[in-house]
Amino acid sequence: MEDVRFASLLGQGLECRECRLASPAFEQAVSYATYAGELRILIQLLKFSRVKGVAKVLGPKLGEAILRLESVAAAELLVAAVPLFGARERERGYNQSVLLAEESLRWLREVRPEWKLKAANGILRRKKSTESSFVLSRKGRRRNMAGAFEISGDVRGREVLLVDDIYTTGATVRECARVLVRAGAAKVWVVTVARSQKGFIRRQHEDPGEYVAAWDLHLN
Repeated sequence: MEDVRFASLLGQGLECRECRLASPAFEQAVSYATYAGELRILIQLLKFSRVKGVAKVLGPKLGEAILRLESVAAAELLVAAVPLFGARERERGYNQSVLLAEESLRWLREVRPEWKLKAANGILRRKKSTESSFVLSRKGRRRNMAGAFEISGDVRGREVLLVDDIYTTGATVRECARVLVRAGAAKVWVVTVARSQKGFIRRQHEDPGEYVAAWDLHLN
């Protein structure tokens, strides 16, 4: 969600409302673009219509977002997709976030061969089914995700890059990051293809005019 127009604002450490109310366990979250237009259509095709080939198109876009972390993240990163609950993954046939992570790593190995990014999709496991956070209140999101994930790999002293398709409320990646840090991860970073924004904030991002809701323009 960062571009040249807002680079100076982002550099000031301004935070979104969610992060001002409760700091997340992850260091920073970046997205390629807003969940709108053609990007929204492509993600829906991948996520709901089983058009797996879309991952090859979106993977490099996700890779571009990951490059924004190059100057702050470690030279070696474990890259883990946010896991789906087993029954949901079996129903869909795949985890779209895993496909995106794989395609982004394939692209990054070509453009940044010196950056040691290791696929580690098995380090997290979703142990309970959860509702869509989009329709829940803030308190409901926390309750929904509480205890949803567990560690199934060794992350002690390592920096982890969490990959997901959409950053909607942040509840999912917050809980993943909390579990990872508690298990000993040195730092957790988050990257998504898209970030969902309320219509008003999205319009301000595209054409801020005389007013900018600066606290809603941070990467978190």
